Amino acid sequence: MKSKVLVSACLMGLKVRYNGSEKAQLATMLTLLQAEQRLVIHCPELAAGLPTPRPPAEIVRADGNDVMQGRASIVEKSGHDVTAHYQLAAWLALRTALETGCNVALLTDGSPTCGSQFIYDGSFSGMRHPGMGVAAALLHQHGITVFSDQQFDEFCAWIEEKDKHEYSV
Repeated sequence: MKSKVLVSACLMGLKVRYNGSEKAQLATMLTLLQAEQRLVIHCPELAAGLPTPRPPAEIVRADGNDVMQGRASIVEKSGHDVTAHYQLAAWLALRTALETGCNVALLTDGSPTCGSQFIYDGSFSGMRHPGMGVAAALLHQHGITVFSDQQFDEFCAWIEEKDKHEYSV
């Protein structure tokens, strides 16, 4: 069976980001996987009941692993703690991936939920650091390979290699 992919909804052109925008630059390149019914399009924040648009939120001086273990929080720019909403978003992303057979995810970097290469530092100053958001961290902990939208070439190579292996078995 070919790999199914959990993909951030904003990467497919859905206007679900915190500011009501999308990041559809990869949508046309993902068309083949979508035609093969291999994409599971998901927005963890919307699944957890967060609105669009919503205030920007950042993980405070930590990463998604710390948040999921209760050692850090996610706050909106106003200072309002939204940790529980984002933890729920992570669990819903994992449940969706597991229930649909996804073993790889292509997520939007920088997000406190989906970031996999970098996240913002919680100061709302545009400063970022290496780390994962809550969903990326939880997916990774459960054996799901996570790529950021900035790693599209690596993602494609991974898919190609997995598909080649499927045909040789």
